[in-house]
Amino acid sequence: MTEFAAVILVDRRGWVLLQERDERPVIAPEKWAFCGGHLEPGEDPLAGAVRELEEETEVSLSPAELQLLAVHDVHHPETGTDDKLHLYAAGVDLTDADIVCHEGRQIVFVDPATVPDLDLSDSARIGLTPFLGSPQHAALSGSAVLRVET
Repeated sequence: MTEFAAVILVDRRGWVLLQERDERPVIAPEKWAFCGGHLEPGEDPLAGAVRELEEETEVSLSPAELQLLAVHDVHHPETGTDDKLHLYAAGVDLTDADIVCHEGRQIVFVDPATVPDLDLSDSARIGLTPFLGSPQHAALSGSAVLRVET
């Protein structure tokens, strides 16, 4: 079992940051996914979420700015493994122009209304379904956003 940490950033409109993966990754190639990745040996999931977000987008958040949404069990058919996803979220006052894409084809804020039309990774499908439209999602948009430096 591999442990992963991922982050959902929510902008003032309630749009969520997702990565369109390219053909290179073993897990979920060419699918829409969260920013995140596997934890290093001994790494705390929250620290891993902060690290992965910064590596992939250059958005630097403190651990205190992230809230744990859920821990999901995810089966990855590409590897045949049952893994664990630690999913975090934060509200931000950012736009696509503030995001630097270091992985995949693009990393952009996506309108939740278009999410059902996207080819989502298993992790994104499992994590987004209960989150979008939830009280947590609403609280992270609008007046509850955090201002961060990129």
